[in-house]
Amino acid sequence: MIPLLLVLLLALILFGAGFALKILWWVAVVVLVVWIVGFVARPKGGSGRW
Repeated sequence: MIPLLLVLLLALILFGAGFALKILWWVAVVVLVVWIVGFVARPKGGSGRW
């Protein structure tokens, strides 16, 4: 019974880690897009902080 519970717990942990990593990838993509838009849309004077 204990090994079965350990395997289920390990599966839940791995599923949670995979879900968190997928979320982090999407966050990284959104940040990259925002950075690129800010880089392209910066003022012509070059006074932006991008």
